[in-house]
Amino acid sequence: MQIDRRKFLNILLGIGGIGGVLAIIYPVLSFLNPPKSAEPKVNSVKAGLNNDFPANSSKIIKFGRQPVILIKTEDNQLKALSASCTHLDCIVQYRQDTKQIWCACHNGTYDLNGRNISGPPPKPLEEYEVKVVKDEIVITKAG
Repeated sequence: MQIDRRKFLNILLGIGGIGGVLAIIYPVLSFLNPPKSAEPKVNSVKAGLNNDFPANSSKIIKFGRQPVILIKTEDNQLKALSASCTHLDCIVQYRQDTKQIWCACHNGTYDLNGRNISGPPPKPLEEYEVKVVKDEIVITKAG
């Protein structure tokens, strides 16, 4: 079978056109689908000095990519809980007046052990272990 010049050029231009379209589409698809980044494995975080942390106060601390709320109660007990509300992942805050953890998004309330008291949160906050080592507050994952 013999191919004439016009048919040969049409085939060549078709292959080139397909290659050109793929050369445009592939980088766009690669950009829209970013590579998987490994999440850092964090086992413990230093939260500061115990003496610098007043009673009946709180502080939000990054535990890897997750926020953690560290609370020092009136009787100087340290508690660390997940700072993400279990309803819609809003950041919770400690209310000194009621001595409860409060989510401002939908008025959810937790006690100091992380149990949901009122509002829409479906489950309790995740608990973290708190240790004081040489006056340094160290937060680690429970269990």
